[in-house]
Amino acid sequence: MQDRIRDAGASYVTISPQTAEKSRELIAARKLTFPILRDEANAYAGLFNVLNRLTDDLKQLYLGFGVDLEASNGEPSWTLPVPGSYVIDADGIIRYASADADYSRRPEPEVTVAALEALS
Repeated sequence: MQDRIRDAGASYVTISPQTAEKSRELIAARKLTFPILRDEANAYAGLFNVLNRLTDDLKQLYLGFGVDLEASNGEPSWTLPVPGSYVIDADGIIRYASADADYSRRPEPEVTVAALEALS
């Protein structure tokens, strides 16, 4: 997929509220070849109304799995952005968007790359 993204003259990035240190650890552990940009305290996710605040029950569940968002994100809000995939053209116009609060429902990568290729 990355070859097709590059061949279309595009770049792939991830945006996350996690700290730069946590992003570096993830890049190294997963051998990622794309950058992870930081949305500190989910500021942009909040502006675009694609933000979820975890309930106390979910917070306890996450902690039970060893996931501490306060430590990972470097701030105490216990919020996560709605997972999404976007294709944005050279003029900054969103040409394809898919976002779902249920993180398990995501488009197949092929669908997003096909939307990208349709621009060229």
